Amino acid sequence: MVVLSSCGSDLPLILKDTSFDMILRCLLLGLTYHSFFLTFNLPKNEFSSINGRFEKGHENKHFYLRERREKMKKKMKDNQSQETNRRTLSQKVKKDFLEKIDMFCHILPLKYNEALLKKAKPSYHIEMNSNRPALTDLELRFKAMDKFEGLREVLTLGAPPLEHTLSPKDAVELAQMANDGMAELVSKYPDRFVAAVASLPLNDMDGSLREIERAIKELKFKGIQIFSSVKGKPLDRPEFLPLFEKMSQVDLPIWIHPDKDNNFPDYPDEKFAKYGLLIPFRWPYETTMAMARLVYSGIMEKYPNLKFITHHCGAMIPFFPKRIPQTAPGEGGVMKLTKPPLEYFKKFYADTVLGGNTPSLMCGYTFFGADKMLFGSDYPYPGGPEKGDVVLGRVIESVEEMNITEEERAKIFSKNARRILKLS
Repeated sequence: MVVLSSCGSDLPLILKDTSFDMILRCLLLGLTYHSFFLTFNLPKNEFSSINGRFEKGHENKHFYLRERREKMKKKMKDNQSQETNRRTLSQKVKKDFLEKIDMFCHILPLKYNEALLKKAKPSYHIEMNSNRPALTDLELRFKAMDKFEGLREVLTLGAPPLEHTLSPKDAVELAQMANDGMAELVSKYPDRFVAAVASLPLNDMDGSLREIERAIKELKFKGIQIFSSVKGKPLDRPEFLPLFEKMSQVDLPIWIHPDKDNNFPDYPDEKFAKYGLLIPFRWPYETTMAMARLVYSGIMEKYPNLKFITHHCGAMIPFFPKRIPQTAPGEGGVMKLTKPPLEYFKKFYADTVLGGNTPSLMCGYTFFGADKMLFGSDYPYPGGPEKGDVVLGRVIESVEEMNITEEERAKIFSKNARRILKLS
């Protein structure tokens, strides 16, 4: 009989002394060494060295194995400690930025939506709304909000623009209905909704000015929402100047939402926009043109305290700053510019609605700076009925992953919103 002790084991291998048994011994010995190598994660050269020592009956082999075990235990303990520290830091960041104010999300109050469906002409916007139940269903909305600690919303009305689909008389009536509905929601759910933004019947300027007065003084609204054009007219037309003057006086922001229905073709010889490219590409262009007209017309020169909040992180502007003409192309239609145009573009505020893309947000941050960025999600439009909360989460994560200071992140998530909305 031959007794063969295996490395690192107290169990002897008892085999008959035959040539076949000798082969088995060699195989078992090799497997034992292989197990040792995997267990202690030793480099191959070190394994060879230890192998040699063990074969020679090195007297310190047990001490060496204990030493290796202790080192491995210490390494595992250090790794666990690092993971614990990482989780603690993550929890601290969550706690520090508990509040997130969504400055550009949408809702359709129930009574208003019912009236809209009865009076409005069929449109691309209304068809899209029918596939976004969280626009009207508060239970769905709250369920999505509860997935993200500290999330609160500033309510803005969902599409379509009232002036695009209703007569002036109906637009005035439904604007009041929509604003009353949003005011009721803010009053009933103050922990969910921090404020609301007035919707206007811009095909009736006198009616719009009256509604601004009512919404801000009586309903305590914190601004107004307009669109990138009004029935095909640019925002720098003289007929819209009273609106900008009024908002300059009340010193509250103006939300600019892009708009173009799909009945506006991409090319003149087509009847409508194709392939669903309207929203991803045409809308940022519409926002960019609206911003440019407000700058080059001199409106931002005439009313220097106006605050415009732009969708999709300022659209094309932060991505093409070198293409912005550095001198005004002639005198503005409203007032001559006294500064380089780029300085006016940097006065716009930009939301974070980029689908959860951190590099793109960093581009916006480089252009506008942290003081001019506002957390916004466009909820519940992106992602459709099933993935709206998923896209919302991606937008939050994209801000959390920005390479900025924690104070700047706090500004983007809520502090800037509180400042420009004059919230306590």
